Amino acid sequence: MMLFMKQSIYLAVLSFVTSGNAIAETFKLWPDGEGGPGAAGVTLTVHRPAKGKENGAAVVICPGGGYGMCVMSYEGNDVGRWFTSHGVTAFVLRYRVAPHKHPLPGDDVRKAISRLRAEAADFNVDPKRIGVMGFSAGGHLAATAGTQFDGDKSRPDFMILAYPVISMEEGVTHMGSRRNLLGDSAAPELVKRMSMETQVTRRTPPAFIFQTDQDRAVPAENALRFVLSLRKAGVSCEFHLFREGRHGVGLGRHEGSSKWPGLLEQWLRRSGYLGAGK
Repeated sequence: MMLFMKQSIYLAVLSFVTSGNAIAETFKLWPDGEGGPGAAGVTLTVHRPAKGKENGAAVVICPGGGYGMCVMSYEGNDVGRWFTSHGVTAFVLRYRVAPHKHPLPGDDVRKAISRLRAEAADFNVDPKRIGVMGFSAGGHLAATAGTQFDGDKSRPDFMILAYPVISMEEGVTHMGSRRNLLGDSAAPELVKRMSMETQVTRRTPPAFIFQTDQDRAVPAENALRFVLSLRKAGVSCEFHLFREGRHGVGLGRHEGSSKWPGLLEQWLRRSGYLGAGK
């Protein structure tokens, strides 16, 4: 069912998607004529907590898919619904993927964060409690948001990285993600700049990261490199390496790594994102 309405001068509603008793609204991210090639297809699907359950925190979710697609189900909308059950408003980002390349996906996630901050009152969220989460290649995009923001408006307040691609270095990276994002013949300086372990600074936000040792698509060395860079920069980080679970476990589709959502909940609570805002 298609519904059309105006939420702000920038928002254009595309559709309403019903799941159970919840209604997820899908909006175009970029105003018409802005954002460059492919921007018209970039959307945010908004999952709101039940009325009266909102705590003001928000998260932009970047699904995985190797920068060739966006896995909008178990790494997107399912996760959005998990957040709403904890009072957090979730925004699932359908960002640009191949044939669109760098810097367009990064532009999308920066735009999403800055826009939510600018229109926080419209979404009933706290502009000082907006985080980013990403799975696999979406984890690389989330890490890009946390290291290559273009000012306070696009800087996330926290990061959650699930089995993330971090490095673009051959032998460590997921080569499909690298090819889709940077092309077949990326210059060495671009490879280094888009290897997120080289981009961490003291202003990188605190992070929760998990990975599985059995992951062969995205080796654990990606997450480990990022954790080491965060520690060197003095950035707070919680990291969990589970022995079991292949790549793409989502919310816990493998028993050996199924505890990570509970650990994330604890981290969010300790970090002040599940209680009422101060």
